[in-house]
Amino acid sequence: MSTEEKVKEGILLPVMEEFYSLQGEGFNTGQAAWFIRIGGCDVGCQWCDVKESWPASGFAPIPADDVIRRARECPAGAVVVTGGEPMLYNLDYLCAGLKSQGIRTFLETSGSQELTGTWDWICVSPKKDCHPLEGPLRKAHELKVIICDEDDFSWAEQNAARVSQDCILFLQPEWSKAPRMIPFIVAYIKEHPRWRISIQSHKYMRIP
Repeated sequence: MSTEEKVKEGILLPVMEEFYSLQGEGFNTGQAAWFIRIGGCDVGCQWCDVKESWPASGFAPIPADDVIRRARECPAGAVVVTGGEPMLYNLDYLCAGLKSQGIRTFLETSGSQELTGTWDWICVSPKKDCHPLEGPLRKAHELKVIICDEDDFSWAEQNAARVSQDCILFLQPEWSKAPRMIPFIVAYIKEHPRWRISIQSHKYMRIP
């Protein structure tokens, strides 16, 4: 099997980095997990704080089995797969390997691609430049909408109308605009209490 075929099957993946930390955002804030950041992104938000993850060509594909082994050695028993946009790749093989080791799987995605893999928790963070598909939105456990300005509240409601009734809704200020936007988010949630606020606590704690 060629390298290209192995990438297509998810046997090899262009992993940018792996690290052990705490989830800093959304519903699972504070929980320890092994983070796997996969290179390549089809969205390219101007405020992205990991722009170096965008070009998948910058990261040589590595064996998913090695990634699974390192995750198994982590005491958390949980993996967060993020990017870039991880759904640019087939993650069936990765998830099957993680699940075989009893590891819980958490996904961070923009929803721009159809889902692969088996997930205990799916967080969809939709972006205006690449609207999310129906499939990921319907399966989302958590909707996390980034708020850069007051116009983004209507964007948040558009996506909230597309998820299941059980999906947990979060508004998260874009980091560089948080001091200005947090008062608006607080006021909005007080008027629309089905929403919750998410803050990038890992940045306040200065951890990865």
